[in-house]
Amino acid sequence: MLAGLDPEQRAVATALHGPVCVLAGAGTGKTRAITHRIAYGVRSGVYHPQQVLAVTFTARAAGEMRGRLRQLGADGVQARTFHAAALRQLQYFWPRAVGGPVPQLLERKVQLVAEAAGRCGLRVQRTELRDLTAEIEWAKVTQLAPEDYPAAVAKSGRDAPRDPAETAQVYRVYEETKSRRGNIDFEDVLLLTAAILEDRPDIADQVRSQYRHFTVDEYQDVSPLQQRLLDQWTGPDGGASLCVVGDASQTIYSFTGATPDYLLNFRGRHPQATVVKLVRDYRSTPQVVHLANGLLAQARGEAARHRLELVSQREAGPEPVYTEYEDEPTEAETTARRIKELLAAGVRASEIAVLFRTNGQSEVYEQALADLGVPYQLKGAERFFERPEVRDAGVLLRGAARAGDDPLTDGAPDLAGQVRAVLAARGFTPEPPAGSGAVRDRWESLAALVRLAEEFERTRAADGQGTDLAAYVAELDARAAAQHAPAVEGVTLASLHAAKGLEWDAVFLVGLTEGTLPIIYAKTDEQIEEERRLLYVGVTRARKHLTLSWALSRSPGGRASRKPSRFLDGLRPGSAMPGARTGARGGRGGVELGERSAARRVRGPVKCRVCEKVLTEAVERKLRRCESCPSTMDEGLYERMREWRARQAKKQGVPAYVVFTDATLMAIAEDVPANRQELAVISGVGAMKLDKYGADVLSLCAGEEPEEDPDDVEDGGPVDPA
Repeated sequence: MLAGLDPEQRAVATALHGPVCVLAGAGTGKTRAITHRIAYGVRSGVYHPQQVLAVTFTARAAGEMRGRLRQLGADGVQARTFHAAALRQLQYFWPRAVGGPVPQLLERKVQLVAEAAGRCGLRVQRTELRDLTAEIEWAKVTQLAPEDYPAAVAKSGRDAPRDPAETAQVYRVYEETKSRRGNIDFEDVLLLTAAILEDRPDIADQVRSQYRHFTVDEYQDVSPLQQRLLDQWTGPDGGASLCVVGDASQTIYSFTGATPDYLLNFRGRHPQATVVKLVRDYRSTPQVVHLANGLLAQARGEAARHRLELVSQREAGPEPVYTEYEDEPTEAETTARRIKELLAAGVRASEIAVLFRTNGQSEVYEQALADLGVPYQLKGAERFFERPEVRDAGVLLRGAARAGDDPLTDGAPDLAGQVRAVLAARGFTPEPPAGSGAVRDRWESLAALVRLAEEFERTRAADGQGTDLAAYVAELDARAAAQHAPAVEGVTLASLHAAKGLEWDAVFLVGLTEGTLPIIYAKTDEQIEEERRLLYVGVTRARKHLTLSWALSRSPGGRASRKPSRFLDGLRPGSAMPGARTGARGGRGGVELGERSAARRVRGPVKCRVCEKVLTEAVERKLRRCESCPSTMDEGLYERMREWRARQAKKQGVPAYVVFTDATLMAIAEDVPANRQELAVISGVGAMKLDKYGADVLSLCAGEEPEEDPDDVEDGGPVDPA
């Protein structure tokens, strides 16, 4: 039972008497540790399986835990979500504690919220209902009465989706209507179960005699209401029979009422607790782990003071790739091409993910993958063309196209203007709404339709074709049809929130710009830190390949006004660590940037070295000449470097572009640098690549062969690059 565990996991498994607090970093085998603890307790006779309750936050996680416990010979242990465990107890004890049938559970409360809003005389759109419902849920899990909600919002700095007084009024009417009809919602399940245990000591004693050993997974996500119920389960002796597991650095659901405070203060509440830290990372390569540690090294606040520094247990892999693009379509199209290269190299589609901050960012990646015939699956949200707001917009646009001279589009200067005018009838505005939630997601979807119109018109004009609303609608229909193929194994597209708890061989973190990550409505220090933790979750989803990218403008030809996310400062090549401190490999943070020239990053306009025209295309800017201007490239050097790159890529098991792109090799072959300083100023030669490949590249530029690595020799000769 204990033979396959590392020393820290074994310490968890053998700490059979609580309280026990397990601080477990990403990829450190926390589920393995706690399931072995339960199974070891059962098989050693310390635990009776029917007296163990393991609680987690999702049905998927509970199912996985039950499966592992069965494999370990711990049949009979209960592994449930908080709500499932509470509902079972509520249904059993209700007749005795209250009398009569158990109230009917509302599976979805949106309809009743809509009715309550109507009774309050408020007009609420369908997308706003989701935000209003989420606010009521937040108020209930933080145990706020309707009259206390406005003050709590003001105190917490929460970005409420509408006037707090109106929300409080809807909340009050919702509760009254629900009670009058004999209904309860999921939050009531927890509230009522806790209340019964508080009011009826006899029932509480019965529950505590049934369950004597508790394990709570993802404890950083517990809400005040869940903690209240947990306190009733464990009884007055507190944590004597309690084991909690969590990682404060993965707290990303505070908007739902989750708080890491109970995890961080566990030792204060239970001074006698055994605390075990799991830091051996079995998921990710040292390169990915180093980046994750560097990201958290810059964090601030209470959670940051308890951060765990991970230590990878895997063999070395490729360095994370940082890529800057001129615009979003180029970012998406290049990401799709790189994914196709990974697929050609043997990586399964289901082991690749593209992760973004908001669901509204998915469309351009859906389209880019569809254009290349790469199958994908969207997790945690409807496909773009299946979203209600997109379907509604399609109906409006088709109607306007059929009408021809629609008064909505009169005076619109171009196709995009016509689309904006039509969508304005559904509340679309040029500027995004304040705050987060469904209203913001709806705006992002409609804004994506406007950007598609701009791109469609630009493409048609470049081909010498005119366009109109009817042609644009036909384009939308064609795109929707192309993306409604039967579900197959595919690349995962997901928001960072939806990616929690998952992992892939290759992860592309996209759209990493200020205003997107951190999101523009994150204002307070704690909100900013939660955004940092969200990126940390994204980074730690990658096992081997990790690419981080951002675009300087939204559309081709747009003003390059965006900035890379502040969270990448000190990590991406060419950036400085906040506070000007450079980290070192193996330390508590940062990334070793190595030797670097002050002229490394060219700022401002880049002009052609031949005709001095200002360059706008990414490849031209890298080569520092127009594509049509004569090249000075040393063809022989270029071919030697391609052969060398093929050997490097094969040795590392990565696509060739990960070593150097074709454009970078061309730039080197044109400049033919004579030393590290000259090589460092070439676009695409970052500090880490300079350290890793600089000596080889300079040898090739000097007409010499790089020193042969013994690992490259096979059967007495060099490895065939093919």
